[in-house]
Amino acid sequence: MKIGNIDLGERPVMLAPMEDVTDQSFRQICREQGADMVYTEFVSADALIRNIDSTLRKLTIQPAERPAAIQIYGRTVESMVEAARMAEAAHPDVLDINFGCPVKKVAGKGAGAGMLRNIPLLLEITREVVKAVQVPVTVKTRLGWDHDSKNIVELAERLQDCGIQALTIHGRTRSQMYDGEADWTLIGQVKANPRMTIPIIGNGDITTPAKLAEYYDRYGVDGIMVGRASIGAPWIFREMKQYLADGTLPAISDSEKMALLRRQIAESIDRIDERRGILHIRRHLAATPVLKGIYDFRSTRIAMLQAGTRAELEAILDHIENDILPDQSRRIL
Repeated sequence: MKIGNIDLGERPVMLAPMEDVTDQSFRQICREQGADMVYTEFVSADALIRNIDSTLRKLTIQPAERPAAIQIYGRTVESMVEAARMAEAAHPDVLDINFGCPVKKVAGKGAGAGMLRNIPLLLEITREVVKAVQVPVTVKTRLGWDHDSKNIVELAERLQDCGIQALTIHGRTRSQMYDGEADWTLIGQVKANPRMTIPIIGNGDITTPAKLAEYYDRYGVDGIMVGRASIGAPWIFREMKQYLADGTLPAISDSEKMALLRRQIAESIDRIDERRGILHIRRHLAATPVLKGIYDFRSTRIAMLQAGTRAELEAILDHIENDILPDQSRRIL
């Protein structure tokens, strides 16, 4: 699969953009673990053009992360064009437009998935951003605003006519948020449409290597994007890539997985500061499958997620790794 001149190979597996998740450290680790392409957190066009420091920092891409995309969102043509030019100056491999974020503070203000209620503006923003930059422009969106407006098959053609070079589709409407099961049927219809010539990337509920392979075969998409299943589990890309290659899974020890989580903690603290770095990483610690299904783990889990210093958190992780994880009889099967 190619986006412009960027060759991602056959059946690429990509890290989805996720706010407060896909920071620089996590992106680099996911690339090392096999992700073929990674995306930044959501970059607000309004915040970017106001030179908000926290937003400007999201544009930083290290060589080890590439190929990497910057994803921007906004609700006016002018702000999105200006933000696109600023993002391009950071030299991403791809510039992605977010027409899919469903959260109220974004979609409720008309940006992200909110654009699905104003298709003419959505298309105008896309056309103008494509004209404004030289970097390949892509779009990520959803099936439609709600059950009664699933317009993605027609919309995909119109977005392609605007000049985008790939389209990612999340298999839910905005109204669904992240509830229910992602419906890939319409994603498959977009891919099967003979008028579509750009790569189609599927997204939604890809939680295991087996499901990844199954959906590649069933829906014929060019790429698949993995989001929530990677939180606290960047090694899932290593598992998925090997499974696609030969149908087997790599042996990844708990110690290797814990080392990756510890690295995220250290790099999060180094990048921000101790207090905020620990707060940032808690989402990964809460979600990681390494610590799922352990008998009588509740008090340790609470202590881990309430730790306020690096030393305190490291001591709890030492206890988990040295005293709890080696005893597999503690697992609830």
